[in-house]
Amino acid sequence: TSVSMFLNTLTPKFYVALTGTSSLISGLILIFEWWYFRKYGTSFIEQVSVSHLRPLLGGVDSSSPSNASTSNGEADSSRQSVSECKVWRNPLNLFRGAEYNRYTWVTGREPLTYYDMNLSAQDHQTFFTCDSDHLRPADAIMQKAWRERNPQARISAAHEALELEDCATAYILLAEEEATTIMEAERLFKQALKAGESCYRRSQQLQHHSTQYEAQHRRDTNVLVYIKRRLAMCSRKLGRTREAVKMMRDLMKEFPLLSMFNIHENLLESLLELQNYADVQAVLAKYDDISLPKSATICYTAALLKARAVSDKFSPEAASRRGGRGHRISVNYKTQMKDPSLILPPEHILKRGDSEAIAYAFFHLQHWKRVEGALNLLHCTWEGTVFHEVSVYPKKELPFFILFTAGLCSFTAMLALLTHQFPELMGVFAKAFLSTLFAPLNFIMEKVESILPSSLWHQLTRI
Repeated sequence: TSVSMFLNTLTPKFYVALTGTSSLISGLILIFEWWYFRKYGTSFIEQVSVSHLRPLLGGVDSSSPSNASTSNGEADSSRQSVSECKVWRNPLNLFRGAEYNRYTWVTGREPLTYYDMNLSAQDHQTFFTCDSDHLRPADAIMQKAWRERNPQARISAAHEALELEDCATAYILLAEEEATTIMEAERLFKQALKAGESCYRRSQQLQHHSTQYEAQHRRDTNVLVYIKRRLAMCSRKLGRTREAVKMMRDLMKEFPLLSMFNIHENLLESLLELQNYADVQAVLAKYDDISLPKSATICYTAALLKARAVSDKFSPEAASRRGGRGHRISVNYKTQMKDPSLILPPEHILKRGDSEAIAYAFFHLQHWKRVEGALNLLHCTWEGTVFHEVSVYPKKELPFFILFTAGLCSFTAMLALLTHQFPELMGVFAKAFLSTLFAPLNFIMEKVESILPSSLWHQLTRI
């Protein structure tokens, strides 16, 4: 009775105030959601619901990244589920001491951003450290060195570790950052290879004894693969391309499932330098998997091969369009509408972004120039497609919660305005809407009353 009296005493002004308040709250939520999305690229409500509420309700968060140092099948399965917007390590990244620093000496400008170097530091800690590093003094020193931001402090720590014992990761750091020439870097990597192979053989025998030894073996595997890959890149840069191809093939045969280093992209570039297009096609056939995020190297190497084979069976225009659809911004750099020589490729790339386009054009532009008419064909195809000045990839999709909040805010604001202007008419509409909404329920209740005996219905109402 008291509830009925309270509802009867409410005036239209109360409903206007209630609707206006809800509209104001919805507007504030919308503004906050939009600000959070612009700053962090995700919806706050969606992130909270997925991160905190979903685990409580028994769901599994499929977006949590797997440990990059997990080997073999886990790396492949996690990679297939990763979004194309993820930042990937550049497989053809330059040497800091022998290449990036030389650019700084000549131009006086820093080629790498702090964000890029911070990502590399995280990669180094993932690949080259493990939980048992404190058991060996040299590894403990290197664990701190990879976290150090000052380059000179990192180099000093590497020398300190080498005074204690032959440490493979210390040689890696010196080869990457202290060596001023590729030949000097190669010499240090060869020393790292001796130390790395010794640690790998030792940990391989002990990996099944405990989880600690298993973690050491994963770390030693990552170190060994990294050293061999960089040695192959040194051979490629020093002109020994056939030797580099052999080293890469042997490495891929020895560790076929360890794909986080993307060694096949190094192999493709070296085979293109040798103009061994048949082997390039064979590598593409193996790695051109639709389930994996397409890289510029995969897409445009396929386009280059089809542009080279001008015949009725293979359409060069269609081949270039295939690459242009996925990586349109790369065409600007390959056709030299933008000059990649003024910018060194970063150590990390964003799929379908300018960073990947710069990295691809920096290393592969010479291969396109070598194929007669390929760049002209690509340029003509590019002009025939939708042209834009800047890359639109990766495009952020507006979260559903922002759209829902915007619609709810607009709807409540419209209701408040109509109720304020036409209170009696809106009351009639509200009654009609409620009666229509509850009509099916009333119909069901009437049917139930007609079917059930009156005595049974009387007993149910008394319960």
